[in-house]
Amino acid sequence: MNILITGASSGIGKQLALDYVAQGHQVWGQGRNAPRLQALAEQGIKPIQVELSELNQVREAFADLADLDLIVLAAGDCEYLDPQAFDAELFARVWQNNVQSMANCIDALWPNLKPHSQLALVGSLAHLLPFSQAGAYGSSKAAVDYLALALGTDLKAKQVSVHCIQPGFVKTPLTDKNSFAMPNLISPQQASRYIRRGLVKGKARINFPGVFSGILHALSCLPARWQQALCQRLANK
Repeated sequence: MNILITGASSGIGKQLALDYVAQGHQVWGQGRNAPRLQALAEQGIKPIQVELSELNQVREAFADLADLDLIVLAAGDCEYLDPQAFDAELFARVWQNNVQSMANCIDALWPNLKPHSQLALVGSLAHLLPFSQAGAYGSSKAAVDYLALALGTDLKAKQVSVHCIQPGFVKTPLTDKNSFAMPNLISPQQASRYIRRGLVKGKARINFPGVFSGILHALSCLPARWQQALCQRLANK
């Protein structure tokens, strides 16, 4: 397969790129860090260095790609809001990195989508509950979930399948910054297996790990005030 993965220089994107190359696929990996991309190139991944927030640069960087069988948009970031003061600039940065940059990629890659190809957007289980300080991150991942569903509607006639990947806590440079307990923390290798298996099965939503995902989905069915009370208790704890 011809595969493009954004955010391939670290975390889940990097592990996916390495695993797909090991399986014999041709993989392009996007990132911003030149030394990290060079390290990927030495392992058989074709590097693409581009800043995803710049639409014209993204269009130019992806212009010469062949038809792609799989696109995984894994690039993203996480910053937490101070509950004592809302920060609109932080909010804008998170939405830029997690939503608008993803939209830039979809714009540039639209011509590369062919019948029976797959488009996967990386979201998060975090959007299921109103966690303290997660207003920017959680809302951006809720937008990714909706975007995947809407694109699935629009691309059905083109026979392109759209998937939303929603992990729990995965040990990456992003989660290494967290100062709180992370239940059911899994490795990037485990996350990659969940994702690759889910894509093979054609799952519209690839949620993992299973038990943690099930608990969050069950809690998300509670009345909003109960969800908020629970999340406030977690924050205080």
